[in-house]
Amino acid sequence: MSADTLPILISPEQLAELQQTEPVVMIDTRDPEAYAAGHIAGAVNLREIFTYLATSTPEGLQALKESFATQLGLAGISGKETVVFYEDSMSSGYGQSCRGYYLLTWLGYPKVKVLNGGLSAWIAKGLPTSTEATIATPCAFPSDLVCPDVMVTLDDVKAALGTSTVLMDVRDVDEWIGDSSSPYGKDYAPRKGRLPGAKWLEWYRFMKPSAQGPIFKSPDEVLAECATAGIKPSDEIYLYCFKGARASNTFLALTQAGFNNVRMYFGSWNEWSRDPALPIESGLPFKIAA
Repeated sequence: MSADTLPILISPEQLAELQQTEPVVMIDTRDPEAYAAGHIAGAVNLREIFTYLATSTPEGLQALKESFATQLGLAGISGKETVVFYEDSMSSGYGQSCRGYYLLTWLGYPKVKVLNGGLSAWIAKGLPTSTEATIATPCAFPSDLVCPDVMVTLDDVKAALGTSTVLMDVRDVDEWIGDSSSPYGKDYAPRKGRLPGAKWLEWYRFMKPSAQGPIFKSPDEVLAECATAGIKPSDEIYLYCFKGARASNTFLALTQAGFNNVRMYFGSWNEWSRDPALPIESGLPFKIAA
């Protein structure tokens, strides 16, 4: 089975067909300027899918839930529609469309997809775009959904340190070794480093080139990538990055590959690094012989 036919991912051709057969709400996660310059006709721009910074306290998670329940309702999502998130291309948006997929999964929404290859793939297939802003019909986002256990908190991560739980760091190499604190600048967060004992596998290793731009690798390819870091489908895995975007990309990749015990520390390094009492590691995780 190829990646673009898996249940979570949808190809441009499949999306065009789906629009003709059932209610669809498309969410463009790019910045407003990019959206204004051209987007899939009918898509609603919701940049905060990418920009919202969450904390994992009970108050922080409740605020996250309330904020997106409101915003998704304003985008016209009532529970009847299939929601399709997209970004520009799968390697340029730090996993922002996948962050939408993760958030709706956490909220319990049953019908969520990600456009594999993003807007770049849509355009490469010769499908139409528009510069006309979409005005959605507001509705009530469903409040009676069963939310799956896919979120872990700072306290959960603390409890997992030194156990068999895999703390999976998917950030870029400069963040992993402690040269930079974030993609927003080396000193954006107060401390640099990684969770003690974490295993590292950069998020973009779960994608591959195609004629339409980067797309997700197949399940077998994802399994092979995880094997290089000693990560198995049977492991309990806590994902993290800086704010849950790149980790959302990995959450999707692992989910489609059959990993069934994967959760995310959504507060990620942005939250962990701000408490000086929490342990960190930095530098290379091994010593190079002289």
